Amino acid sequence: MIATIIGVVIDCPDPGELAPFYETLLGARRMREDPDWITLDAGPLTLSLQRTRHFVAPDWRRGDPPQQLHLDLTVTDLDVGERQVIALGGSVLESSDKPIGYRVFADPVGHPFCLVTPEGMAEYVP
Repeated sequence: MIATIIGVVIDCPDPGELAPFYETLLGARRMREDPDWITLDAGPLTLSLQRTRHFVAPDWRRGDPPQQLHLDLTVTDLDVGERQVIALGGSVLESSDKPIGYRVFADPVGHPFCLVTPEGMAEYVP
């Protein structure tokens, strides 16, 4: 092993506006904050939000611009998770009435992420 992942950095137009979404979604707390960078303690990893003046929201469906990365976040109930994400200002990109699996969302500035049930994660485990 060469390295261990400790955090993820997301570009956005305004870290201060986007941080409350992820603080509530992940139950995270702010560790570092300035106008161009906010770092959240998100459990075993940090999630940092970095200001970019040239932000273009990814288009998940068309792929132009491409998503480049997305987060997979586990939940026990997809319906409950979906309602909570929408209440926070997120939006649904791809949904399903299936209770097990995953659903795709976007944060308030367009970054895609998935809510996945533990059973849905089984397909990723070798």
